[in-house]
Amino acid sequence: MSICGLDFGTSNTTLGTIEGQAPVLVALEAAQTTIPSAIFYEVDGGALIGRRAVEAYVEGAPGRLMRSLKSVLGTSLIDETTRLGRERVSFRDVIAYYLGAVKRRAEQTTGHELRNVVHGRPVHFVDNAPDADRKAEDILLTIARGIGFDEVTFQFEPIAAALDYERQITSEEVALIADIGGGTSDFSIVRLGPDRHGKADRAADILANDGVRIGGTDFDRQLSLGVVMPLFGFRSAMKRPGLDVPSSYFHDLATWSSINRMYEPRVMADIRQVRQEASEPELLDRLIRVVHEQRGHTLAMEVEDAKIALSEKRRADIPLEWVTPGLGADISRPDLVSHTKQLADRIAARINNCLVQAGLAPGNIDAVFLTGGSVKLAHVHKAITKAVPSARVVEGDIFGAVGKGLTLEALRRYGPAS
Repeated sequence: MSICGLDFGTSNTTLGTIEGQAPVLVALEAAQTTIPSAIFYEVDGGALIGRRAVEAYVEGAPGRLMRSLKSVLGTSLIDETTRLGRERVSFRDVIAYYLGAVKRRAEQTTGHELRNVVHGRPVHFVDNAPDADRKAEDILLTIARGIGFDEVTFQFEPIAAALDYERQITSEEVALIADIGGGTSDFSIVRLGPDRHGKADRAADILANDGVRIGGTDFDRQLSLGVVMPLFGFRSAMKRPGLDVPSSYFHDLATWSSINRMYEPRVMADIRQVRQEASEPELLDRLIRVVHEQRGHTLAMEVEDAKIALSEKRRADIPLEWVTPGLGADISRPDLVSHTKQLADRIAARINNCLVQAGLAPGNIDAVFLTGGSVKLAHVHKAITKAVPSARVVEGDIFGAVGKGLTLEALRRYGPAS
């Protein structure tokens, strides 16, 4: 079949096709069905995607790494350009290159052309901005058609996850679907059941949809600002009383989608000027080294690795000896919670909005289906399940449920019986 479901995620991407009326995720990188949403532009004009992109950067190859590509959708960044060598490239073109490469890989693996796609999307690309939300979807639509898809439609990511979950239940239930991804947290309350699975129109089964632009990358940013960036001068004083070192450098360096802003020539000139007026210039020297060597993504990766480690153990180290001998940060799970608790609380608050939309009490939810990498964070998991305390907790395919559900929707919309 020439149909597929495409889950373009902030952190990872999957693409599914149909085999024997069942959704199957395509191997996009060696045997892996997930591929990091990353691209590395080499100095000779070539480009790598996925794990190879990250590896090239870590190995010190000259070039420019870009991650969390989806995060620019719905923001002013989508209309900006970034410097790649002597040229400037638009973020639209960056996303198009990445998704086009994913499509070609899937076609090579499956042996046939993919023409029709159900594209996943968050409930809200941005919060409280319907015009920006529509623009983000329109841009994805244009990109998808530009890379060779004939038919392009969209489905909310938590609804897609619900369709995947529905395949495993044996009786009717009302489920809360919680998809906590790299860039957004999305929720749906859906009436599911084996007798409903084959219905052509499921609109009446969708009782509520809501979401918030908070995801794993926001946890990375808050953890970085709280633990790592002070080692580079964040919130340190200037010589002039009452002034701190400008914070914008550190917010950009701690935000995946903004890191490359730090490599503009004017930024280094500004930092060197600030260093002359800083009370602790040695901290700015560390910042200068990171920017000069374009190692901002290295910092972000080490923070992300520590965050992931804390989902399984109590303490984690962030090694920074490559900046200055002996430099490092030790972080505990309570540290992670203290720096990101507000984010977890805001995510959980959206569940209440969904319940109000659906006209249901917490006790009316039979099951909560968890998907997305950030559900592994203990305090996020707890905040979600606490909102519906009597619901059965089901942990789905963290990185594959949405892609499989989108593929099921593609079969419904474009398949032989559609």
